[in-house]
Amino acid sequence: MRSSILSGVRTSTGRRALLFAAVLPPLTLLDVFALPSLSLGAFLTRVAWGLGLVVFTLLFERGSETQRRLLLLCNGAIGSLFYLALVYFTGELASPYVLLVPTLPLLAAFVYPEESGSAVASGVACTLAIVAYMWMGKGSVEQAAGWAGMVGTATFFGLVGSGQFRKTAAALNEVRVERARREALEKLAMAELQRAQSERLATVGRLAASVMHEINNPLAFVRANLHFIQGEVFTQPLAPGLRQELEEAFSETHSGMERIQQIILDLKGFSHSMDAEEARECSLAEVVEDAARLASIRLKSVGELKVEVPSALPKVFITPRRLAQVLLNLLVNAGDSLEDARVPRGEIRVHGEVRGQRVVLVVEDNGPGFPPEVLPRLFEAFFTTKGPEKGTGLGLSISRELVERFGGSLVAENRQEGGARLRIELPIYAPPAG
Repeated sequence: MRSSILSGVRTSTGRRALLFAAVLPPLTLLDVFALPSLSLGAFLTRVAWGLGLVVFTLLFERGSETQRRLLLLCNGAIGSLFYLALVYFTGELASPYVLLVPTLPLLAAFVYPEESGSAVASGVACTLAIVAYMWMGKGSVEQAAGWAGMVGTATFFGLVGSGQFRKTAAALNEVRVERARREALEKLAMAELQRAQSERLATVGRLAASVMHEINNPLAFVRANLHFIQGEVFTQPLAPGLRQELEEAFSETHSGMERIQQIILDLKGFSHSMDAEEARECSLAEVVEDAARLASIRLKSVGELKVEVPSALPKVFITPRRLAQVLLNLLVNAGDSLEDARVPRGEIRVHGEVRGQRVVLVVEDNGPGFPPEVLPRLFEAFFTTKGPEKGTGLGLSISRELVERFGGSLVAENRQEGGARLRIELPIYAPPAG
């Protein structure tokens, strides 16, 4: 654990040391207000201390873990000695800086909390200096004992503080590791669910293709027989009113058959493997039209779908079926919202416009909108307000991912007039020069 803490704070420790190295020489200006006259020795001490911190930083950044710990110990002791030299050159016991001497171990623990030994080294250096000062006959035993007691107390609290720092750092590191593990598990689970859904969709697509093929054959017979019956009926003498009614009935039947055939063609195109289709320059109006035709089957019972996407919009570079998948998901979600809220006159609107160098597609409805507590989590994987029969919580997350793959963005918001709005922005396609 100590290793991870030291590795994690290596850069910040070096930056702190460089910051102190830069600040030390200008602190000589304090002597103007605190001392009767400037001291050259104090200035040179600060310069030497700053240079020492620069050397410390260079060695610290290049050193191994063991070397960095040793450097921290040495820096705690040497820094205290530099400060004691500063006290000596500014008046010894009369120096205005002497009052901070007992707190030096505590300051060392504060500056370098990742290594408790720096406080001990500072305390030992201060104690030896006090003993040397008494040995030179400049202080009594009682004074030395008092100073040594204060230094020891500061060292003790420095050890406690740095120990608490390491415990906190270790706890935070464990939290980060646990969060990273959970995020990795969530991504793995989402990838697994996406894979399972892709396999299920591929199976459904193959079944749908087979069913559509089977529908096409009898549909061709029905069309041919209808054409034959229509020809035979209209060769017979009919009353004017009956003839008009039959013409309307045959026309509606032909329209219904064409609608069935169009739905089959749309489903067949959408069921093809999207992975096999490469991104290309495409028209947004065409993609929106395809998605709207498919969505209209679901939306006709819950509201009116209005599409206002000009065909003159600039083209974008994207996989058309993937964009159609995103739009279909947004339209179905809007339909579900209108249905759940039982909006009497539901309306879903899709419109497009150009904003700067991007094309914007907006899907909005007049439903209840997003609850405030839901909106921030809307694009989280596995988050859903629907029941298990309607959603897995991956639709919007996957939709945003698909859009972002092509340099776009997908954002959600509530309309001021009520209802939900989802906005897709895609960069305008610029053909390569030459």
